Amino acid sequence: MLSDGMRKLCKNQKKQATPMEPENPGTWWLVALSSLQVPAQLHMSKTAMGASQKDFESAVNQMKLLKKDPGNEVKLKLYAHYKQATEGPCNTPKPGVFDLINKAKWDAWNALGNLPKETARQNYVDLVSGLSSSSDSSSQVKPEADRKQAGYETLVMTSEDGITKIMLNRPTKMNALTTQMYQEIMLALEAASKDDSTITVLTGNGSYFSSGNDLTNFVISPDELEERARRGAILLRDFVGCFIDFPKPLVAVVNGPAVGISVTILRLFDLVYASDRATFHTPFSHLGQTPEACSSYTFPSLMGPAKAAEMLIFGKKLTAAEACARGLVTEVFPDSTFQKEVWTRLKAYSKLPRNAFHCYDTDKGRGTVLSGDNFKEEDGPYLPSTVIPESRPCVFQNR
Repeated sequence: MLSDGMRKLCKNQKKQATPMEPENPGTWWLVALSSLQVPAQLHMSKTAMGASQKDFESAVNQMKLLKKDPGNEVKLKLYAHYKQATEGPCNTPKPGVFDLINKAKWDAWNALGNLPKETARQNYVDLVSGLSSSSDSSSQVKPEADRKQAGYETLVMTSEDGITKIMLNRPTKMNALTTQMYQEIMLALEAASKDDSTITVLTGNGSYFSSGNDLTNFVISPDELEERARRGAILLRDFVGCFIDFPKPLVAVVNGPAVGISVTILRLFDLVYASDRATFHTPFSHLGQTPEACSSYTFPSLMGPAKAAEMLIFGKKLTAAEACARGLVTEVFPDSTFQKEVWTRLKAYSKLPRNAFHCYDTDKGRGTVLSGDNFKEEDGPYLPSTVIPESRPCVFQNR
């Protein structure tokens, strides 16, 4: 909903897994794990302020009660962060190439490098919290729709009552974003821009809104780094541009924790409704990345330079109430009534005259955003669509 003038400006500036050994390795730690590469830059909830030892022990006990198998990738993360939190950096010999299961576990632990124990402890607690909350009322995993019929493999897109809903649909992966998801979201936004709906909503299926980029999907060899970085920069620029140029009201319904680009993209929405269970975390410095989605511009303009730096540079994780106080979230709802209250309100909004939305002065909204041309070529290796073979320091420039 950008005015022509602002659009031109934008474009011009454009384990049940316990943490210990499973009783039946043959069941859980599949041979396929031998091919899984786990990068050091796991894009998940890392925070500078670690969880207490009591919280950590409670999370360990919760894992023992978990009934649903969370999947091998999640169990590797749990194992690695448990070992890092209790023993520190990996200090055991690397298993032999034919010891597939233990090699995958060793790789996962070793990939964490010198991650502080307190950070690993917090990551473990956050991950278990997300798994344990999957039974909450607002985070029930809905049966997957017939996605192939709509042409989407990672999304569910529906239109009803004047509202087009785009739902991230990788609940077992906490809606971690892959290259395919980026492309499908762009296609879905393009379709929504042309349909007869009044409002477009983005939300997540399951316990998470999105855990950020699924970096295991972007593991690449050093020989491919330059080309993949170039393509990644183009993909990210086009992805962000779809939000900037979207002609209808965009609403984010944040049903659970949001990490990385799923947080920074929120400034490109017109309304952001959040469950009180949601958290907002941008751990870019921990991952050797720079902030994406124009957030190095939009966040300071929204909440001031100091508060923006606290999030984007120092990785402070916000509660829903804190995010609302900073202007990132429009309103916070109790988790028990979140879905009912939000959708009742959105259905009422969808009945408003469409011309009223077209007259909305977006110079106060998404029009303040700079487009993908803000990205410099040297930023390519830090973009979330690529994976860096080793951690490296962030370079923040005054742009």
